[in-house]
Amino acid sequence: MVDADRTFVIVGGGLAGAKAAETLRSEGFNGRVILIGDEREHPYERPPLSKGFLAGKEERDSVFVHEPAWYAQNDIELHLGQIVTTIDRGAKTVRLGDGTVIQYDRLLLATGAEPRRLDIPGTDLAGVHHLRRLAHSERLKHVLKALGRDNGHLVISGAGWIGLEVAAAARGYGAEVTVVEPEATPLHNVIGPELGQLFADLHAEHGVRFHFGVRLTEIVGQDGMVLAARTDDGEEHPAHDVLAAIGAAPRTSLAENAGLAMADRAHGGGIAVDASLRTSDPDIYAAGDVAAVHHPLLGTRLRVEHWANALNGGPAAARAMLDQDVSYDRVPYFFSDQYDLGLEYSGWAPPGSYDQVVIRGDTGKREFIAFWLKERRVLAGMNVNVWDVTEPIQALIRGGAQVDTEALADPAVALGSLAP
Repeated sequence: MVDADRTFVIVGGGLAGAKAAETLRSEGFNGRVILIGDEREHPYERPPLSKGFLAGKEERDSVFVHEPAWYAQNDIELHLGQIVTTIDRGAKTVRLGDGTVIQYDRLLLATGAEPRRLDIPGTDLAGVHHLRRLAHSERLKHVLKALGRDNGHLVISGAGWIGLEVAAAARGYGAEVTVVEPEATPLHNVIGPELGQLFADLHAEHGVRFHFGVRLTEIVGQDGMVLAARTDDGEEHPAHDVLAAIGAAPRTSLAENAGLAMADRAHGGGIAVDASLRTSDPDIYAAGDVAAVHHPLLGTRLRVEHWANALNGGPAAARAMLDQDVSYDRVPYFFSDQYDLGLEYSGWAPPGSYDQVVIRGDTGKREFIAFWLKERRVLAGMNVNVWDVTEPIQALIRGGAQVDTEALADPAVALGSLAP
């Protein structure tokens, strides 16, 4: 019963926070566990917000991490719909928006990220949307249904994963979709031009219009409603609604005001943590979208905004809070679904980090695996409509050995035989 008098506080009511609370209990911690979330909803997962739930294929209840009753059953104290305004590191307390002060022995910051905003005229119009929270997805679903019913137009700013997944959902409802993207292809800074064109072709086949190499400059409206979106090439695009899908920024203000060390912008910003997810304060940890981890495997500081990072990072931080030996070296992973295309991506290969892309399979049929290599070492792999290969792909990345690129490209050669 050594833990009975200790209090662990989790700030952030998303997947990372919920899984951290779950792990504390499963690992035998019997002190107080307090989870604070600024939404009134119980903790939920975010991928369905742009995928199954938005597209009408999943029910609302399916997005939640646990049944509401689970928290009371596991003696997790919830403060929902509450913001944390300050951390007093000297007193080891957090203050809530309603003035409540809570003392902690260990603190986990899982504050996530928030959507970046368009800085152009017209963003205050009713038809301008962002997608980060369940309420956003619910609202957007109603909008997409109405646009499909009325032959309405949606303009999406940004051809990243969120923009493309919403485009696919919108076309599923029958809405007209225009995507504006400053780069030359979709996903340009994620998978590079080599694969980006494949996604442009996929969406074009489903009726999405792209305008590459341009940015939105103004959203035109009347009586509070959106009428059109203008781009910096002088074009005006019909629009009834606009989605800003231009990325997310880590929610670091609470940590910054408390004087915790931050990662620099070159590493994606966020709260700087070591491989055990500990911040510059030995009693404060960070996990999920907000954490910039010194990654033992990749040898760099890395901030990852994907579902798997929250799923695995929350439990890793919880174990570290319990003084277990933790080295968070998970290979970054995410997945996406668009129309009849499903994919998984493992690794980290930002622009300029690789010198070769190797394809195994048939890109024309959209059944293939793409590998990004540096000096014949696999940095990342993306399997498209090819399944049950994540483990061998990640083994290749972890192994770090040079590979025979001809064998890598040959579907007849087992991937598992190429790993060291």
